[in-house]
Formats: sequence, structure tokens, C-alpha cells
Amino acid sequence: MMVFQSKVMIVTGGASGIGYAFAEHLARAGHRVVIADLRGAEEAALRIREQGLSAIGITTDVVKSSDVESMVEKACAEFGTIDVLINNAGLFTTLSLQPFDQISEEEWMRVMEVNTLGPFICAKAVVSTMRKNGGGRIINVASTTPIKGTPMMLHYVCSKGAVIAFTRSLAKELGSDNITVNAIAPGFTLSEGVLQNGMQNIMPETARKTSRTIQRDQVPEDLVGAVAFLASEGAGFITGQTLAVDGGSVFL
Repeated sequence: MMVFQSKVMIVTGGASGIGYAFAEHLARAGHRVVIADLRGAEEAALRIREQGLSAIGITTDVVKSSDVESMVEKACAEFGTIDVLINNAGLFTTLSLQPFDQISEEEWMRVMEVNTLGPFICAKAVVSTMRKNGGGRIINVASTTPIKGTPMMLHYVCSKGAVIAFTRSLAKELGSDNITVNAIAPGFTLSEGVLQNGMQNIMPETARKTSRTIQRDQVPEDLVGAVAFLASEGAGFITGQTLAVDGGSVFL
């Protein structure tokens, strides 16, 4: 029989949207949550603490090593360790559809910086603590867009394809340390940022639904079960995998 153990979990980009759904669900499940975000981290953690749950918020820019290292130090000072890193922070909802030859080099580099350098820096910052613990979990948030070859957002699609490659290669490096590295690949999700920026209008509602086997819109809560499972003891022999959580729009 599996015995539940409360874990310390970092959720980057956890102040809103999909990240907040992860943080709140995991806290409700009895885990201690660290919300790391550029804006709103402490406010989001307060919302969770007001429910009688355990969470702290730390303002963090995931592309700055000094920020991330400081966040990890504060997390360890508060909770004693780090068991799980959820690399959720990324650029998407502020981007617009455009042909690849109209994407500026500056925008391309910024997307790559946040979506690929961020997970790299965060993984580097937590791995020594996980090794001391005898293991850990790293969960990266990718996307189904590189699987589909989605057009008109080439920088975003390439960055999430890189996250899948990052997941596979890092899993090979950390397997001997009993650290699993997996990814989830959401479909188009009606997150807070998507709705605020009107991105749901990219695709008509009927098309969003009929493209899926489960024919309804995807919401952030649809993703929390997959993350909770990959963070659990029951997923200890699963690594290097990308789990598509999109209502059956793609099959891997």
C-alpha cells in the first residue's frame, strides 16, 4: 500500500492560470507549495494560505540565475528541502499569430529565453538538493503544438519542442540520481491569460471542441491530475516521457 508523504513543490509561473491551478491543487492535496513568479507570487500564496494550506510566494525571474538560486535558498529555509520542480513559467498568452518571417529576432530570443533557458536554470538550481534527498521529480510543461506542427507561432512551437527534447535528455542524465524528468503537453487551454488576452478567438469554439476526442474546451483543472501523478511515488519508474493532456486531440 502506498503511504502518502507531504512534499515540497516549486511551481514556476504559479501566480495565475495553469500554474495557480497546479499550486492550489497540490496544496489541497497536503503538499507544501512554493509559488515562484515574476508578479503576484505572494498574493497567490496568500490566497492558498487563507484556505488553511501551506504555501509561500517568492518573486522570481526564471531567466536570472541569481533570482532562481535565491528562491531555492528561501524555499529550503522555509520548508527544509525541495522534492518537486514544476517548470511551468513560459511566454504564450502575450504572443500574437504571425508568419515566421515577421517575427523579430528580439521576440524570438525572448520566447526562447523564458521557455527554454528558464527550465534549464531552475533544474540546475534544484538538482543538488534533490541529489542529497536521494531523488526528486522535475516536471516540464511543454505543448502539443510541436507535435501538430502548429503554424504562425514558430518561436513558441520551437521552444516547446525544445522542452520535450530537454526532458528526454535530462532524464537520461539524472536517472542514476533517482530523479525523474517528465513533461506534460497541454492542448489549447482556456487559462486566465488566454481569456484576458482574447486568445480564445484564435480558433472558433466549435473547431476547438471537434478537434478533440473529448469534445469540450480544456481548462487548467484538466491538467492537475497528470502533474499530481507524475509528482507521486507511483510514477517513480516513469521518466523521459511526454504525456499529452489535451482531450485526445493528438496521440503519442
